[in-house]
Amino acid sequence: MQKLAENIWKINVDSNIYFLDLKEKIIIDTGPRDYRDIVKKELSKIIDLSKIEKVIFTHLHYDHTGNFDIFPNAKFYTSEDEISYYKKHKIFAIGDPILAAKFNIGLQPLNYLEGFDIIQTPGHTKGSFCLLYKKEKILFSGDTLFFNGYGRIDFPGSAPEKMKSSLDFLDKTDYKILAPGHDY
Repeated sequence: MQKLAENIWKINVDSNIYFLDLKEKIIIDTGPRDYRDIVKKELSKIIDLSKIEKVIFTHLHYDHTGNFDIFPNAKFYTSEDEISYYKKHKIFAIGDPILAAKFNIGLQPLNYLEGFDIIQTPGHTKGSFCLLYKKEKILFSGDTLFFNGYGRIDFPGSAPEKMKSSLDFLDKTDYKILAPGHDY
């Protein structure tokens, strides 16, 4: 576990999970199911998992949603476009039929989050988005932007024609810390 800023931690388990201990207890992405025990152990060092109020998915791929069910009292959020695609193509949205069968949660659109800009960044998926935590200028970029590139755009549900404009927009965004979905 790595501390990124006051009250913000990162756990890397192939994909990154972020815990934000702000006015609300928030998780951004939940990592792949293969790392379930590690995720529970690491997060439990700093927070009782039943205290998590919001889980926000930058997109719904299995490596970002795999541990959704370790937060028993959380509400789950993603973009409206991601929810729409999920309702029509559940297996493609998740990318894993076994996890898709278990992923029966109520998803709500994230339209507002105090202290954050919500930035729609279609490309990796049609509904991908980033969160900019304005106080610390941390950009939670999901699989839109990595340290050395960006997420694949050849999946069902990708929007390859929109990735360049999403990256161009992020290039003009004022942030100090990049908090990507993966550390590549």
